[in-house]
Amino acid sequence: MTLRFPNLSLAPAEATPKQKQNFLLVQFDAVGVGLASAAAPFLPVFLARLGASNLQVGLLTSMPAITGLLLGIAAGHFLQQQRNSTRWYGLTRLLSTMGYAATGVLPFLVPREYVVLAVLGVWAVVTLPQTVVSVAFNVVMNAVAGSRGRYDLMSRRWSILGLTTTLGIAGVGGLLDRIGFPFNYQLAFLLLSIGGLVSYYFSVRIELEEPPRQPSPRERTGLRSRLRNLFSLVKGEQAFVQFNVRRFVYLCGTALATPLFPLYYVRTVRASDAWIGVINTAQSAVLFVAYLYWARQSRSRGTRFVLLVTSLALAVYPALTALTVNVALVAAYAGLSGVFQAGQDLVFFDELMSTVPFEHAPTFVAVAQTLQYVATFLGPIAGTALSEWIGIGGGLWVSSGLRLVGFGLLALGSWRVPVRAAAQASKNG
Repeated sequence: MTLRFPNLSLAPAEATPKQKQNFLLVQFDAVGVGLASAAAPFLPVFLARLGASNLQVGLLTSMPAITGLLLGIAAGHFLQQQRNSTRWYGLTRLLSTMGYAATGVLPFLVPREYVVLAVLGVWAVVTLPQTVVSVAFNVVMNAVAGSRGRYDLMSRRWSILGLTTTLGIAGVGGLLDRIGFPFNYQLAFLLLSIGGLVSYYFSVRIELEEPPRQPSPRERTGLRSRLRNLFSLVKGEQAFVQFNVRRFVYLCGTALATPLFPLYYVRTVRASDAWIGVINTAQSAVLFVAYLYWARQSRSRGTRFVLLVTSLALAVYPALTALTVNVALVAAYAGLSGVFQAGQDLVFFDELMSTVPFEHAPTFVAVAQTLQYVATFLGPIAGTALSEWIGIGGGLWVSSGLRLVGFGLLALGSWRVPVRAAAQASKNG
């Protein structure tokens, strides 16, 4: 079915009617994803208030990485063989967001002392569709945008997503202090999970003229031979390898702090639910304009400028947070981090996809995601272990140090964008 919308997509002027429709559908999808994403910051807080240990809160971040490590390459191989990436993107996105609905229902069904384990069980299952959607998202968005439209499409998409998330977080922050625990969190998770249905409705209507892809490397001789062929294929794309190794180090520093921030808010700053809502709102409220700002900066100053400025700023953010227990300052630093996070999101996506051979996009994206899963698996475990040894604030300082190492590698490194990949991608964008 083809939907007809007014020309509100903000697609490039030379785009075909189908491409303009796809641009618009991507923005509507962002509304649904943004609504569901508003629940994410409150999930670790919910577990912490239920009495979850530092390790259990860390597992919430590490479990997707474990599944991604085990099945990430398989997910890329699976998508490499599919002719309709949007169908799998929409379905796995829906299944991922339904984890919030299940979290909202569980306290009605499970005795209080087992709720934490039950919630962790739900999110362990959710990691399966999360692994697929993490690959499908990059493939679909790159195919919609093309090499020339990545910054424009993603800055608008993520701006809309940020605005929707901000409104959702603000609404939830007000709700939490007006209703008793745990029903306040349950109601919030159930309401925000509706975003998954919105996302599914629009995302499966994206129609792509997907290029013929080369099959993933495989032989009948066994897993070892298939992995050897995959290694040879990836090794041949030096731009991809060089960028992803450097990004991996930086992502390790980012992942290390992921479980520490909510723990710092609850146990060190002793922030109320309302203040935690303010902190998360501050971090997402700036995204609406920040993505557009960094898209303009990339055009005027180049992507390398955006890469270095945002990576350096985000490297000092955990340390700044660890220097204070003033909740207002914590919220201010969170807002500033959101500004720079927007630029890093854009430049990391653009740099990654510029190094991916278009005919092998699912396979290479899966490899990149697997590296990211390694970081998100090791980082939270290391972070929570460090918090037991040197304190939560000390763990945040280590995160800053590791991010600074990653920044140095990105600043000193260089990678050539393959003209072949850009040329092929531009045919769809």
